[in-house]
Amino acid sequence: MKSLHAPHFTLHAPHFMLCAMLAYSSMAFAQTQKDSDTKSLHLDEVVVTGTGTEHLLKNAPVQTEVISGKALKNFSGKSVEDMLGMLTASFDFNEGDMGSQMQMNGLGNSYILVLIDGKRIHGDVGGENDLGLIDPNNIEKIEIVKGASSALYGSDAIAGVVNIITKKHQQEGVMLENKTRVGSYGDMRQHNGIGLNFGKWNSYTNFQLQHTDGWQNTSREAPALTEFLITDSRNKTVNRYTNWQIAERLTFTPSQNLEFYAEGSHYRKRIYRPSGKYPSTDVTTYDFVYQNSSASMGGKWKLNKTDVVTFDVDWNRHAYYYHFTDTTLTDGNINGHFTNYFPYFPDQEQLQSDQRRGMAQLKGVFVLPYEQRLSAGFEWRYDWLKAPLRVDGGKASDNTEALYVQDEWSGVKNLNVTAGLRLNRNEQFGFRLTPKLSAMYRLGEAWRLRGTWSQGFKTPTPKELYYRYVRQMSGTYLYLGNMDLTPQLSNYYSAGIEYTHHGLSLTLTGYFNRVKDMIALVTIPNYQAPEDLYIQYQPIKTRQYKNLEDAKTYGVDVSARYTMREFTFGLNYSYLDTDANIYDTHHERMKQVVIDGMAHHKANVFATWNHSFSPIYHLGVGIYGKMSTKRYYQLNGNGKGYQIWRLNTTHELAGKKNLKYLIEAGVDNIFNYVDRTDHGLHLGTTTPGTTLYASFTIRFSQGKKINSQFIHQLKQSNDEEN
Repeated sequence: MKSLHAPHFTLHAPHFMLCAMLAYSSMAFAQTQKDSDTKSLHLDEVVVTGTGTEHLLKNAPVQTEVISGKALKNFSGKSVEDMLGMLTASFDFNEGDMGSQMQMNGLGNSYILVLIDGKRIHGDVGGENDLGLIDPNNIEKIEIVKGASSALYGSDAIAGVVNIITKKHQQEGVMLENKTRVGSYGDMRQHNGIGLNFGKWNSYTNFQLQHTDGWQNTSREAPALTEFLITDSRNKTVNRYTNWQIAERLTFTPSQNLEFYAEGSHYRKRIYRPSGKYPSTDVTTYDFVYQNSSASMGGKWKLNKTDVVTFDVDWNRHAYYYHFTDTTLTDGNINGHFTNYFPYFPDQEQLQSDQRRGMAQLKGVFVLPYEQRLSAGFEWRYDWLKAPLRVDGGKASDNTEALYVQDEWSGVKNLNVTAGLRLNRNEQFGFRLTPKLSAMYRLGEAWRLRGTWSQGFKTPTPKELYYRYVRQMSGTYLYLGNMDLTPQLSNYYSAGIEYTHHGLSLTLTGYFNRVKDMIALVTIPNYQAPEDLYIQYQPIKTRQYKNLEDAKTYGVDVSARYTMREFTFGLNYSYLDTDANIYDTHHERMKQVVIDGMAHHKANVFATWNHSFSPIYHLGVGIYGKMSTKRYYQLNGNGKGYQIWRLNTTHELAGKKNLKYLIEAGVDNIFNYVDRTDHGLHLGTTTPGTTLYASFTIRFSQGKKINSQFIHQLKQSNDEEN
């Protein structure tokens, strides 16, 4: 691993003040004599993602990484990308117009299944999920399971699963909360919540707003991609945007054994694109607008103390528009007829894609004789895509049904074996079985061994099959679907060891993921593009979705965490390598290609300190660092290695009865690292220079909190020990 040197920097006044606070906090700790339990309560978290059933983290049969509520609170992240990128070593993000550009252990966004409370997120923007749909202030914890999980979750779960567990606000009476956060580059985040809990009814209404003015790390366009040298481009590294969302969840509990819920949300995001003077690179006449709506309902029926049945019905819509800012002659679709050079005027919107998804799920969990717990379920999914200008015929659809079963067996002391099987039926690609087998063995109280073999299965999406997309970025790029694609199949193997004792937690996991017929964008000769598109757009590059012959990702993940009184220290490291091959039809030979975005080495470190100076004031201080080596790409250069450091402080104040206040303040990118690679080439990180931020939260609650999670954890622990 090449060393990464922090650039020269000057300690400005805001940096000095925050560093002084950290030094003061350390001296205050040295003076206090109060002891705290060194046992890490983090290991007593209840996790559900790995098996779909509840386990204490330390006894979870499937290796699960948890970012706890306490860790999220100490970090004070502004977004989900911020949290995952700085608190784990397995993720990469590049903030941009086309979503979050997430990668996990060498595989991109389309191979990562993102869940909210166990339900799939819906929001495909150019192949990327927009994690802005998730309010960071309403997250209780994040559970991460790496590797294929198709047996339990179906398609998209080849790289792993990220499950966002939201806060349940189990508060009798009324709860009101407001959080306002401001920062450099016009960054503003607003969160409001209203919780009502009266008898059998519980309601939580959530509003969030996010805004940034964006930033420009360079005004140069890549000379190799432009006709002449451009040094005064107006293109931004991250464009100005505003998004907002309102969501409601209503729960009715007629009895202890029965619960029903209904929820819905609406989200809108507008990305403002500046217009320059160079027609081929930065003249823009429209902004991007995304709208996401969702509605769902379901319930849970506890048949007895151990058995439960759940059902869910979901509907989601994600629409993508051009919002015109100037009179523009462009392609149009009028009453189903394609029209060239149709005029659009300022504030008019043109639909680019409308994606809708319906899902229904039925699941049961049953405790059986001989130390078995059986999970079984049925899932139906329908995807529909409307894209008048980007799909042949304007519409496409896909339908999938699945049956799955999973058995957790603990018939031998200290051993848990979990086996699952899923039968998928896709209307275009037929039937497919995907198995999974995991085992955990406890060596005393401190050591645990885990191993997993699982298969992943992913059918081509309607976009990958039918989509046509033209991207203007330092020239014209043409992206094509491919109706000859075949489904992708993966085999994932992992083995790990974990040690936990007296506040120390160490894990070491090795993995190998082999993806057959992996679908990826590959550069093809321009003459292979459809003749009408080639004549119309004259692209400088044409890229098409293709099945790679073979793709492998393999690596090692290491994590260490130590809690000592009021201090917590952590380290995460990830080594990754990839190998992918495709048949080059032009030269009639196998060609080795890189999986875009791969970095061999990534790591993050953190140290936090928390101390209560009095019953009404609690201080938390945390320092965080993230490092990555070079990121590799097939085209347009590699991303540079980097390291980013962050300092955060939290100040909790207890006011009058029922009132609590929280002040957060910090500095991100302390050493002012900026990747100034020319526009059009790949960046290691889109992070701007040093940024300051502060937030203020006020929370009013009336009534006693129902701490059901603690009661459930205690019962679960006793049941497992017995």
